[in-house]
Parts: sequence; structure tokens; C-alpha cells
Amino acid sequence: MTIQWFPGHMTRARRQIEEKLKLIDVAIELLDARIPMSSRNPMVDTILKGKPRLVLLNKYDLADPAATADWIAFFKEKGLDALPIDAVSGYQVREIVPRCRTLMAHKIEAQLRKGMNPRALRALIVGIPNVGKSTLINRLAGRKVAATGDKPGVTKGQQWIKMAGGEMELLDTPGILWPKFEDPNVGYRLAAIGSIKEELLTAEDVAFYTVRFMASEYPEAFRERFGIEAIPEDLENPDHVVEVMEAIGRKRGCIVSGGRVDLGKASVTFLRELRSGKLGRVTLEKPSQWLDLTQESR
Repeated sequence: MTIQWFPGHMTRARRQIEEKLKLIDVAIELLDARIPMSSRNPMVDTILKGKPRLVLLNKYDLADPAATADWIAFFKEKGLDALPIDAVSGYQVREIVPRCRTLMAHKIEAQLRKGMNPRALRALIVGIPNVGKSTLINRLAGRKVAATGDKPGVTKGQQWIKMAGGEMELLDTPGILWPKFEDPNVGYRLAAIGSIKEELLTAEDVAFYTVRFMASEYPEAFRERFGIEAIPEDLENPDHVVEVMEAIGRKRGCIVSGGRVDLGKASVTFLRELRSGKLGRVTLEKPSQWLDLTQESR
């Protein structure tokens, strides 16, 4: 499966970012803590051209805390400072400016030695659609300056935003996806958390993929949320995944004429509960899955 998606506004956004780089001190790369690598645009390394970078794992409140700790260590090994945050509640958002200043310490010290008063840091915020950039910017600005929404692609243009307190100026950018997903797992994970448009993959395919992973890694979620005590062992068998989805559908009343379960409706229900955190704190990928892969293989 190869999913093609590179809308025109994303092409323009990349070009605009590259044009503004000379004005930027530090880049803030925003990822989804539930799928840190799958939500990471592999083109960003090339686009940012070595700019100092802070990686933020957003929506930490929805992610598995133990898995997030593993991901923080993973990025540290790659020389990147990473911080888990929740832009909605503000968890650890106040740590962002100090982390950025640490990344720019050498430049700030040089300015002070020359008798200059360091100006406000200029930061570029980048991330794929629906990762929470606008919510974070509103939190940092202390007011609503960026449009937010549940669907990907809300931000369409660039804008400079002054942060509350004047410590930093932020350049917001539209979410940029890469031209295609050659690894189907990346596409499924993005679809599972709602970061790509629903027309690209069916709810059934995405739900079946996610059920396979969660039944192995988070079986307690099925017991506690849907009352499923016995999960089939061989979930590579599609019939066994159907059994689980039918149990979910019956629990949620997704029944059609003849007493059959509407698998489409059950799938939509399952994904809605996953995205809202009702299935518990879940991370859909592990660092070990990426240790032997290069970003180019995506």
C-alpha cells in the first residue's frame, strides 16, 4: 500500500519555511506522543538544515507514560532534546522557553559578551496536521491567535505570533506531510489517531490494524472497556479480528437487522474511543520498531 498525499498548500508551506529559516533561532518540532516516529515528517531534517531543535511529544496525557520515557531516551541517543507535554492542560509547556534558551545558550552568551541585550527568541513550530500546533501556540501566546479543530489541515498559512511575556516570537506553519507513505504501518498509525483524512483509509481497515496491536500490547483495555475476557491468540487471522470487532460492536449496540454487527459502525466507535483516551493511555509504536530503519525507508 502506498498512500499519496501532498496537497498544494503543503508544497507552498515547505517553500515558505525554507525562505524564513534565516530569521529563525530555534525550531520546535511537535510530534504526537502516541506515535512519535510515525508522526515525524522525515523531510524535516532536510528542511531545517541543522537548526537547533527541541522535540515536543504532545498529547502526553493520551500516551503510555512508560513508552514515552522510552521515546525520550530514544531521541536523546540521537542528539535531540525531547520533552513530553500536553498543550491542552499546559503540562510542562512552561519548560519550552528554558529548553530553547539552553539550545541557544552559546549565541546568547556571545551577545552578552558584546554588550548586546539578547532579543526575543524566534522559534519555528513545525509538525504534521492535527498534532496540536495551534493549541500549543494559543497556550504559549496566552490567547486565541490560531484556529484549532479536530480535523487535519486547519492551519493554511504562516503567521508570526508574540508569546505572552515577550520572551519568544513564534512562526506558525501549516502541517506538512511527506509525499507518500510507503510503509503501510505509518499510514495506519496516522489514521488511527486522526492525523490523515478519513477518505484515505477505511475505518474498518484502520480499526482492524489497531485492534491487532492493542490486543497484544494492551489486552486489559479490551477487558475493562468492552468486557472481552478471551482474546483470540492468532490475530493475524482476519476471522479472529472480526470476532473481536463483533464483540465490541455488540457491547456498543452496533446491531443491524438479523442481529448482525455493523462492523463499519463498530470500527468508527472503537477509533473514536481510542482517540479520546477512553481506552486508556496507549502508544501505538515502540522505539525498537525503528532501531533498524532509516527515515528514508518510510
